[in-house]
Amino acid sequence: MTNSVGVVIPCRNEERSIRPCIESVFNSKYQGEVMVVVVDGMSTDKTKEVVSELTSIYPNLALLENLKKSTPNGLNIGLKYLNTDVKIILGAHATVDVDFIRNNVLTLKEQSKAGCVGGIIENIYENETARRIGLAMSSPFGVGNARFRTGGQDGWVDTVAFGAYRKEVFEQIGYFDESLIRNQDDEFNYRLISNDFKIYFTDRIKSNYHVRASFKNLYKQYFQYGYWKVYVNKKVKAITSARQLFPAIFVASVYAGLILSLFHVYFFLTLLIGLSIYLLAAVTFAIMKTKKINEIFYVVYAFMILHWAYGNGYIQGILSFVILGRDPSKTSQQITR
Repeated sequence: MTNSVGVVIPCRNEERSIRPCIESVFNSKYQGEVMVVVVDGMSTDKTKEVVSELTSIYPNLALLENLKKSTPNGLNIGLKYLNTDVKIILGAHATVDVDFIRNNVLTLKEQSKAGCVGGIIENIYENETARRIGLAMSSPFGVGNARFRTGGQDGWVDTVAFGAYRKEVFEQIGYFDESLIRNQDDEFNYRLISNDFKIYFTDRIKSNYHVRASFKNLYKQYFQYGYWKVYVNKKVKAITSARQLFPAIFVASVYAGLILSLFHVYFFLTLLIGLSIYLLAAVTFAIMKTKKINEIFYVVYAFMILHWAYGNGYIQGILSFVILGRDPSKTSQQITR
């Protein structure tokens, strides 16, 4: 018997990208039933009109409203609406390979212990800045061992992009935490693994992600990731992955070195040596991604933004959530894309 598959696409103001996203799903080479539900976060552009037009072409396409506008709320609306064997979460900026759905279902069948499976993302860049940022984000030096960005051997991981979940996962552990404007997938995946499910990565599951980026928004985005990561850790009472600590340790070491340098030149020299080693590593990994001299600078710059922004956000999160015991501020709940 072929598994039924549902795809949830939360979105807001995505009139440019939502059509190719939906069409790529329905163009998949999958013999079973495929249902797509777009959950719109009160778009002010023509997103809803585009989706409504497509419902006349695709009977298995539904459009729902997300009055609260937040990503986790939109995800939950869509996931609860679907009554399919497999539920896939997809971003509105994504398009999927023709075998995307088939390979997700096949992998879930092969990996009986997996509650969630996912694959690798190939970035499609809309400008040169986005492409250079993408080079940094596809490097282990930029994002650690996140295989859905860097690639790697098939196997068990702690997260994937655009995950395909068995319906039993939601029946047993519930849905996404709607208090988490960012990093809701971190908390959900931690809960999933804690309840004896596993997450499996395979590079035969392929999707594309259309990247529109700037260095300014990259800093804001990764500051938010670091900041909200601490809130997730506090909620689950655990460090969800070791790699999250390294940017914060790096940034804290720089701050400590600068302060201690006021008291003795030894600390200044130690800081200088440490930063030189970091810069050498950044240049080395940048050269591994591009041989163009003028691009190496931009990739190194993107590395620095990724680490500095995430580290600063993480430290701010520790101060706000752990030391001062505050809840997330309204400003921190504004999403940067």
